[in-house]
Amino acid sequence: MQFPGILFDLDGTLLDTIPDLADAANAMRQDMGLAPIAEEIIATYVGKGVEQLVIRTLGHEGTPASVDMVMRGLARYQDHYRALNGQRSHLYPGVIAGLQAFREQGARLAVVTNKGAEFTGPLLRQKGLDGYFDAVVCGDTCERKKPDPMPLFHACDLLGISPSQALFIGDSINDALAARAAGMRVLALPYGYNEGRPVQTLPVDAIVDSIVAAARWATDAAPQTEHA
Repeated sequence: MQFPGILFDLDGTLLDTIPDLADAANAMRQDMGLAPIAEEIIATYVGKGVEQLVIRTLGHEGTPASVDMVMRGLARYQDHYRALNGQRSHLYPGVIAGLQAFREQGARLAVVTNKGAEFTGPLLRQKGLDGYFDAVVCGDTCERKKPDPMPLFHACDLLGISPSQALFIGDSINDALAARAAGMRVLALPYGYNEGRPVQTLPVDAIVDSIVAAARWATDAAPQTEHA
C-alpha cells in the first residue's frame, strides 16, 4: 500500500463550514457595533485559526482592532459559533464515498485541523464523520498550528506511521506548507477557501476535484521521492 496513512484538513476539504463561520463572525460584528460583511469576504479570512479570523473580520474596514477589542470579539465569536456550529455546514460531494474508498485500501485516516477541539468533535459527530477517523488533531492539540508541521507529525505518531508514509489532503496554503515541511505528499482540492488565492498556486503534487479522485490518485501514485 502506497499510503498507510491519509491526513485530511476539515474546513474547505471535507465540510463547507463558511456559512456558520460567517454567521458567527457577523453576529460578533453586530455585538461590536459593526455592520455585517459578505460571506465570500469572510471566506478569505478563514484558514489560520479562530484568532486570525476574528482579527481579520474586526479589521475589515482597514483599521486594526485593539487587543481589547480582539479579546472581546473572540469571546463573542466563540459564543455565537458554539450555538451555530454545524447548522448550515455541509459535506462536499464525494466525501463519504472517498473516505470509504481510502478505508477499502486499508489506510488509517486522521483529521488535522486548525479548528479548536471544542468545535471539531461535535461537528464531526453531527455530520456522521467521526467513525471514519482513527485520530483527530485540532488547533489546540499541539503547541503550534498549520502551517507548522507539528500537528501533522503528531497525527502520524497517533496513526503509527512515519511522515513519508502519509498523504495530506487539503485546500489551502497552510495545508501545502505544513505537508511539505513534514516531508509528505500533498493533494489540493479546488473548492475550498485558500484565503481567496487560486489553488493552482499551491506547491502540491496534484489538484484533484474530490476525495474520490484523491483515493484514485493515491492508488496510482508513483513511489515517494525526495523533495527539494
